[in-house]
Amino acid sequence: MNPISTLIEKLSSLNLWNKTLELKRNEYLKVKGSIDTNLYLIENGAIRIFVLDEYEEHTIRFGYKNNLIAALDSFLSEKPSDLYIQALKHTTLKVMDKSTFVNFVSESTKNTKIWQQILESFALQQMERERDILTTSPLERYNRVLKRSPQLFQEIPNKYIASYLRMTPETLSRIKKS
Repeated sequence: MNPISTLIEKLSSLNLWNKTLELKRNEYLKVKGSIDTNLYLIENGAIRIFVLDEYEEHTIRFGYKNNLIAALDSFLSEKPSDLYIQALKHTTLKVMDKSTFVNFVSESTKNTKIWQQILESFALQQMERERDILTTSPLERYNRVLKRSPQLFQEIPNKYIASYLRMTPETLSRIKKS
């Protein structure tokens, strides 16, 4: 079993989620400049995490059913973040505050190891994404994401996928047709 599934299973079996939160379509869970030290489990729906510069939004991650999400920079540093987290459709989330999670992680070396594996995986995924954006063509980026996350194309509107892949919606449409 992968570390994230193992973590979700353990957290759920111990009933450590503090509450459930419902977001309407396009509602924000977090906005730029805010601190968010919660960990979230998506029960249903879809989320996007993005940053905004003076010209456009840049989608950096998605989440859908059975994914863990967080404003990881704010979660780790407990400082304000430039990230936005927005529901792309009606979304139900389980919420866990950081202190509950930290207590869980520190309860055993096994829990600590699972968390370390997840952080390592995130770091490697981020490095792969940066390399893709800098060195591969739009077609190659599309094919890698399609292979890695085919569910993305059923859950997420094309305009956000295009932003994530750093291409225009028109380019994504041409690639999908070919």
